[in-house]
Amino acid sequence: EQTPEDDLSFIEVLDQMRVKLKQKSFSQIPQLTSTQELDLTNKFDLVPNDFEGTRRAVMIGINYVGHDPGELRGCHNDVGNMKKYIMDVHGFEEDNIHVLMDDGNHEEPNKDNIIAAYKRVVAESQPGDSIFLHYSGHGSRLRDSSGDEADGYDEVLVPLDFQDNGMISDDDLYDILVKGLPQGVHVVSLMDCCHSGTILDL
Repeated sequence: EQTPEDDLSFIEVLDQMRVKLKQKSFSQIPQLTSTQELDLTNKFDLVPNDFEGTRRAVMIGINYVGHDPGELRGCHNDVGNMKKYIMDVHGFEEDNIHVLMDDGNHEEPNKDNIIAAYKRVVAESQPGDSIFLHYSGHGSRLRDSSGDEADGYDEVLVPLDFQDNGMISDDDLYDILVKGLPQGVHVVSLMDCCHSGTILDL
């Protein structure tokens, strides 16, 4: 990762991401959703200046080691790079960063552990605190079972044990990370996976 010499606005960050993806022949288009109105010309920052409380993070990288097909290669590196970035640039402390990876050294990113980590970071946070959520792994979609999706599909995260215990739906994520969030806590979520544009149902 690199720290830019100049502060970039939200729109400049998105534009540069699109340029870099196009240069590498990726077809994905970065998307930004928010529960509140954003001025995209403002400086991009994970933590607004007026949020001076504890900075917490949940970072998940799943390479699906041993899965055939479906094994990925870069998700552990993504977490490592982003962890260094949020610590060096945004002042997050190691003790407040919860990492889940299927590397044999960290907590396993199975369905129960991911949900527990999300619930814990929400429960621990108080007004003035900031949360950063990072997920790098597979995303997918399933037929909507609750009737709340215009396209008929729920977007889902794919935990390591999805074959035995299923996916984590956007409905679940909304209930935990949006509906359950205390008032006055700031959250930025970076979901690096397929079908992630509406993964929090915003």
